[in-house]
Amino acid sequence: MKSPVHRCRDVERQAACLQTEQPCVPVSQHIPSGMWFIRDACGIVCGVITWMLVFYAEFVVLFVMLLPSKNLTYSLVNGTVFNTLAFLALASHFRAMCTDPGAVPTGNATKEYIESLQLKPGQVVYKCPKCCSIKPDRAHHCSVCKRCIRKMDHHCPWVNNCVGENNQKFFVLFTMYIALISLHSLVMVVFHFLYCFEDDWTKCSSFSPPATVILLILLCFEALLFLIFTSVMFGTQVHSICTDETGIEQLKKEERRWGKKTKWMNTKAGIERLKGEQARWEKTSCWEAMKSAFGGPFSPSWLSPFSDLRCKRDPNDHVALPQGEIIEEDIIEIPLV
Repeated sequence: MKSPVHRCRDVERQAACLQTEQPCVPVSQHIPSGMWFIRDACGIVCGVITWMLVFYAEFVVLFVMLLPSKNLTYSLVNGTVFNTLAFLALASHFRAMCTDPGAVPTGNATKEYIESLQLKPGQVVYKCPKCCSIKPDRAHHCSVCKRCIRKMDHHCPWVNNCVGENNQKFFVLFTMYIALISLHSLVMVVFHFLYCFEDDWTKCSSFSPPATVILLILLCFEALLFLIFTSVMFGTQVHSICTDETGIEQLKKEERRWGKKTKWMNTKAGIERLKGEQARWEKTSCWEAMKSAFGGPFSPSWLSPFSDLRCKRDPNDHVALPQGEIIEEDIIEIPLV
């Protein structure tokens, strides 16, 4: 009889990658180290739309509200704040889109690789039948990325990527900065409307009154919509980090045999599970989980999309993996000696 862990694992029974038309390819000699980018038409379109909406807000804020303003201090302060937040939002979007979210090497479900794990007799490992890889704990297969992703939260078309172990920080920063520029633009739109009502509409903007009203209303609608959306996403991501439970795990209600621990402890626990040992770490506080997700104690680097504290590849990842034929079974049990 299978244990609850066996039943809860999302082991795909379809042997699509084992068919003759699309045979599994043995793992390459080295893990690719180039820039990560998903060639998905829907995701690329959503990513382009995201940048266009930010540039539209930039245009309205600068050329409709700030440059025509008679108050130079007001224009400089708000222009500096808005442009800084917009730049950080786009930089965070780019990093979330072009950072490997934690993809598991494909085609490593070979007898040689499993033997290199030094598993104990009777232990069980799971193979993803779609990408033919040995699935680590808490890894899930993404049908868009066509890879198993470690600690996959969800696939977001707006960043054209999965949100996983390696890029969750950048996704959190992206939602936070978009929410901030949306709130900032909403406040400026309200003040600009009040200013134009009190003054002559022909003097409060370099555009005609009808064009000014249309541009401001569109910006107001865009800012309100994305303020609500990104605020909710930001809150759910912070909650996910604090509870150490991804969105997929919350939906599937998987039996969590791991303790609530730091990234290093998570990695160590996965190795111990493969070797038949039980993880022994207690639940950490929300603050400790946040420090693990953002790469260390609180510092300005938490707010920077240019920090590589969590994205820098480990040199140990670039190692040769054992070659061999792909094992056909989806559930591999180490035979008793």
